[in-house]
Amino acid sequence: MLKINKLRVNYGYVIALRGISFHVDENEIVCLIGANGAGKSTTLMSISGLVDKAGGTIEFKGSDITGTKPHEIVRMGICHVPEGRQVFPSLSVEENLRMGTISVQKPTKQYIQQKLEEQYTLFPRLKERRKQAGGTLSGGEQQMLAIARGLMSDPELVMLDEPSLGLAPIVVEEIFELIQGIKRSGKTVLLIEQNASMALSIADRGYVLENGRMVLTGTGRELLVNEDVKRAYLGD
Repeated sequence: MLKINKLRVNYGYVIALRGISFHVDENEIVCLIGANGAGKSTTLMSISGLVDKAGGTIEFKGSDITGTKPHEIVRMGICHVPEGRQVFPSLSVEENLRMGTISVQKPTKQYIQQKLEEQYTLFPRLKERRKQAGGTLSGGEQQMLAIARGLMSDPELVMLDEPSLGLAPIVVEEIFELIQGIKRSGKTVLLIEQNASMALSIADRGYVLENGRMVLTGTGRELLVNEDVKRAYLGD
């Protein structure tokens, strides 16, 4: 579904990505792990068209999207839920969700209602709080809202940047269960996560980024038991 080939990104004189290559197959959960500054968020922003590329190519479903504009990339079926949730605090939960259809060309009332019901099925707590202002939700609920808003455009590929950041352990488990639910609904997930052990435990495959280079790959299970990964990222 997604193929990255020798992708390079610079921020001025700083080299953020040094020619990384990887792929994501349909209906997989693939995670990128690495220390802060390794290039994980830059990778997602490159795929979304939010940063300029210095070289390499990005293909989605066989089409080269390297130079495509961000709003066109969303319409192609890629959703990016950035780090920090970024919900609209003064809008209600339902109004936040409706904002997720802004990239859909001429959505009908029926389409919007269908997508709302899908999100309320996946995220029952959002249905309970649908009239509540987004800014009054807990951190975990705001993260659910950010993910659900992304799903309102009916994407094929869902990219999640640090969905568990700053959340209590019990809420983190709930978020990861929801990510598995997204996969079960037929979608593909590309996940960035500091909580490497949780991410690898649900991932089909994983990649390790260090200083803008891809240094290791394997199944989630293989990376969980890899001694270098355990030492560097799992606290063992």
